[in-house]
Amino acid sequence: MTERTYNALFLCTGNSARSQMAEALLNYMSKGRIRAYSAGSRPGTHVQPLAAQLITDLGVSAESLRTKSWDEFAATGAPEMDFVITVCDNAAGETCPVWPGHPAIAHWGVPDPALTPDDTQAFKHAWLTLRRRIELLLALPLDKLDRLAQEQQLRQIAQET
Repeated sequence: MTERTYNALFLCTGNSARSQMAEALLNYMSKGRIRAYSAGSRPGTHVQPLAAQLITDLGVSAESLRTKSWDEFAATGAPEMDFVITVCDNAAGETCPVWPGHPAIAHWGVPDPALTPDDTQAFKHAWLTLRRRIELLLALPLDKLDRLAQEQQLRQIAQET
């Protein structure tokens, strides 16, 4: 029996740092179990350089990084998401598109390192917080949980870290 691949979308208003880091971390750490994407309600023009550096240090090519609108993932033909996770308080408070498939939705608020774009420690702190939450996500028996239980567990992760 082949294990199912899940899809996760990380949202942040600008899609320049936290959501990009979460996408890269989950794609790397899940080893194909979960396919991660990121987007923003008002995406910036570029990925923050310190976020890009952390992602590159993980072994992901910076050439593949780009900011994306969340409209791209609400459009016909977009991958159907199993999980939609906001990583910034602004995106959590916005009216999101209607996501096909009714995914589990959670908020994993992380302080915005892009507010201090030269502060390496702020980016590392966001990186480590996201990494720990993704470790907890990957420890979940997703195939044994229904959508409501998945959503409860995703929300609990933010409370534990």
